[in-house]
Amino acid sequence: MKKIFINLLVLLITQPLHSKELKTNFGGATDTAITKINDMLSGFFSILPNLVIGLIVIFIFVVISKFIKKIISKSNEEDVSGVRKVLGRLSQWFIIAIGLLIAAAIIVPSITPAKLLGTLGFGSVAIGFAFKDILQNFLAGILILIREPFKRGDQVILGDYEGTVEKIDTRSTFMKTYDGKKVLIPNGQVYTNPMVILTAYKYRRSEYDIGIGYGDDLKSACSIILNTIKSIDGVVSDPKPDVLVSELAGSSVNIKARWWTDPERKNIVNIDSEIKKQVKIALDDANIDMPYPTQVILHHDQTESVDGDRTKQREGWPAGDNPPQARASQNN
Repeated sequence: MKKIFINLLVLLITQPLHSKELKTNFGGATDTAITKINDMLSGFFSILPNLVIGLIVIFIFVVISKFIKKIISKSNEEDVSGVRKVLGRLSQWFIIAIGLLIAAAIIVPSITPAKLLGTLGFGSVAIGFAFKDILQNFLAGILILIREPFKRGDQVILGDYEGTVEKIDTRSTFMKTYDGKKVLIPNGQVYTNPMVILTAYKYRRSEYDIGIGYGDDLKSACSIILNTIKSIDGVVSDPKPDVLVSELAGSSVNIKARWWTDPERKNIVNIDSEIKKQVKIALDDANIDMPYPTQVILHHDQTESVDGDRTKQREGWPAGDNPPQARASQNN
C-alpha cells in the first residue's frame, strides 16, 4: 500500500515530464529527476513513523515537565517563593531537554546521545560567550534566591537607589523607591556590589545632634532630652535611648541623642520628626538656649601697640619676656 501511494504521488508530480516534447529535449534528465523525487518521497515515508513517534515523545515530556513544575512550585502562600519558582522552571527545562534528546535519537537513529551531547557542549560555549551578561544575571539570580540575603519587602540601599524590594526574578531585582519609582537592577550588580539592608534586624538606631549654650546647665539639658525621647511613642526601651556630649563646638555644646525604633522607614521618619519637635519644646520650656552658630571676625592682627601686654601671646605675635617691638598704631 505504501509503495502504491508513493508511485501515485510521483506520477502526479512528474506527469508533465512525461510529455514527448520534454522527453525529446531533456532526454535522460527526466528519468533522473523522477528517480530523485521517488527517492526523496521514499526516504520521507520511511522516517515518517519515527517522526510521529518522536513528536509523541516530545509531547509526553512537555506534559510531564509541566506537571513536575506545578508540583515543585506548589505553595499554600499567595505568592510562591522565588526558590520554588526557579526549581520548577529548571526542572521543566531539564525534562524537556531530555525529551528532545530521546526524540532526536528516535527520528534519526544515526545520531547517538554521545554525539548529540558533544555537539551541545561545543554550542554551549559559543552561547555562553554570546549571552555572557544574561547568563551572569541568571546565575546570580539563582544564588540570590537560594541564599536569600534579602527578601521581598525588605528596604535596602544599593548604589544610588534606596527603596523597597518588590520582586526578585532570575534576571533582575525590582525595587520601588520611596518617591514611587520602579527600578530594575540586574542581579549581577546586586550580587557583586555592597548592599545595605535597612530592615535586616528587629530594631534600628537613629541619632541627632542638639546644641545648647555654654552658659546652660549641661546635666539638666541631658536629662530633659533623654526623658523627652523616652516619652515618644515608638521609641523602644530595650535597647535603651541615651544622650552623649559629642562636641564642644565654637558656639554650642553639642549633645548626641540616640534611640532605637522599628526599622521601617515610615517609623524612622515620623519618630525622628516627633523627637526633634518635642525636644525643642522641652528645652524652650526649661529656658535652655539653643544658640545659632556665631563667628568672630578680627579686623587687624593684634600686633599694634594699643593691643595690650606684649609679653602674652596674641594673634600673630609670639609669647615671651622680650617680645618684638610693636608697630605703631594706625590711629596715631
